[in-house]
Amino acid sequence: MKRTRIFLFLVLVIGSVGCDHATKQIAHDALSGTAPISLAGDLLRFELAANTGAFMSMGAELPPTVRSVLLIGGVPLLLALVCTAAFRMGPGMLVALAGLALITGGGLANWLDRVLHGGAVTDFVSLGIPGLRTGIFNLADVAIIAGFLLYAFSSRNSDEGSDRCPT
Repeated sequence: MKRTRIFLFLVLVIGSVGCDHATKQIAHDALSGTAPISLAGDLLRFELAANTGAFMSMGAELPPTVRSVLLIGGVPLLLALVCTAAFRMGPGMLVALAGLALITGGGLANWLDRVLHGGAVTDFVSLGIPGLRTGIFNLADVAIIAGFLLYAFSSRNSDEGSDRCPT
């Protein structure tokens, strides 16, 4: 069972990183030097942005040295803690494990992007309705949010055993 959990974790991490970097490459190829592309009455908008901050550009206004320490130096430490928590979980906590794997994969994908591109992460999609629009984000951000939701859901229901595998 331990091998299955490790395999699941690695597949989700590698899949998150690979899909994120593939979509960022497609976004660069399709959107560089173009105006934003709007679909479905501007519900979905594709536009290329270099984000030097964290999620939704938080921290982008920090001095570059502080940003580097936090986002390039600190993220691997945080991801190591998430991995440690994942591998200390009980064997039946597969939903929580999947959540932590998505958080790790999304975090690793954005960290690699930041390291490879001078401290900036490529963002390229936003959602909106009239009068309300999200910030620009990427697939790694989606993996992180989905991971948090899975983990929170599994933690909320862990007393009932709903995310445990039958033994």
